[in-house]
Amino acid sequence: MTTSAEVPGAAGSPWDQGWHRSAVRQPSPNFGPRPPAAQIDLIVVHSISLPPGQYGGPGVRQLFTNTLDWDAHPYYQGIRGLTVSAHFVIDRTGVLWQFVDCDQRAWHAGPSAYRGRAQCNDDSIGIELEGLEGERFEAAQYATLAWLCRDIALRYPIAHLAGHEHIAPGRKHDPGAGFDWPGVQQALGWPAERFPAETRPADGNGA
Repeated sequence: MTTSAEVPGAAGSPWDQGWHRSAVRQPSPNFGPRPPAAQIDLIVVHSISLPPGQYGGPGVRQLFTNTLDWDAHPYYQGIRGLTVSAHFVIDRTGVLWQFVDCDQRAWHAGPSAYRGRAQCNDDSIGIELEGLEGERFEAAQYATLAWLCRDIALRYPIAHLAGHEHIAPGRKHDPGAGFDWPGVQQALGWPAERFPAETRPADGNGA
């Protein structure tokens, strides 16, 4: 029997400071302080897999913790020495991993701008879905993403949810055409104004 305490986001705070209690913690060294008085009001959705299109391995976790063997796959030569991170990763089975305290600045967005502000790392939370840009994601990933976004909005004044492709157009293309934006909007029940204009239903209703 499952109790309410075992359900992510149920009774009791889901947070231990900036760490989500339901996430598997694997702290990354790739982070820094946010600017003073930063308003954390943006969630950025990404997609990632290492090697690209291969799922279930430790590559992403190793990349974010600076333990990736650069010689383990030819693709890694093109990203050798890269130091990046995200706050969260959701694997193909829906398991949630956390690498950076959400109160801190993760290195996921790169050169970016959204809602009239540049440098989105300063005031956003980055969520990586294990997957390949343009391809589909799993139902378990969407379920985890939905309750995680709700829990993030309990702690931070979230006003926007966008993809990497929306904050760095032309430079980035993830999560891509395979990501179900209408389904996420419906699952969250958030106003259409919180989502990029191009992802909203034709009638503008985000519910």
